[in-house]
Amino acid sequence: MPSNPDVLPADLPAPIDDGAADHLRGMRLPDVALTATDGGTVSLARLTGRTVAYAYPRTGEPGKPGLTPDWDAIPGARGCTPQACDFRDHHAELTAKGVAQVYGLSTQTGAYQREAAERLRLSFPLLADPHRAFAMAARLPVFEAGGQVLLRRLTLVIDDGVVTQVFYPVFPPDRSARQVLDWLDGTGA
Repeated sequence: MPSNPDVLPADLPAPIDDGAADHLRGMRLPDVALTATDGGTVSLARLTGRTVAYAYPRTGEPGKPGLTPDWDAIPGARGCTPQACDFRDHHAELTAKGVAQVYGLSTQTGAYQREAAERLRLSFPLLADPHRAFAMAARLPVFEAGGQVLLRRLTLVIDDGVVTQVFYPVFPPDRSARQVLDWLDGTGA
């Protein structure tokens, strides 16, 4: 029976910090247009104010198993739906703390992203990077599974196109937004 993508297993393996995101802090992001689920295009480099963008491998599909039979055993693979829901559930708190925009980012297609955004009732757009143009230009950490190159889970706090904080690896994924809120309450406000 397929696992429920909304619930994380208790024995989910934690990813390790392999240093693959160290270069991102202080980086001016590349100016790459991404398709958004609200019908527009977004360049994270051109946004003004504070933006939170979280990257994730792929949201699950209800009633279907993970991308590979060992999906749950890949550190950092499982948890995209709970991560998106955590950002949805804490979106108002993030904006109250000065976050102007929140985006989710994956290599899934815009059509799939729209379905996921509607199904999960997200209060913010998802960004599609199916050809990995942004991922490659920013040198985002990736991994391969099921013959696909997928983004590793990370969260960026971006101020006027420059990365000011990186959360990598993100674990557990269902506390990703709360991790950003804790940072904003402490040193990032």
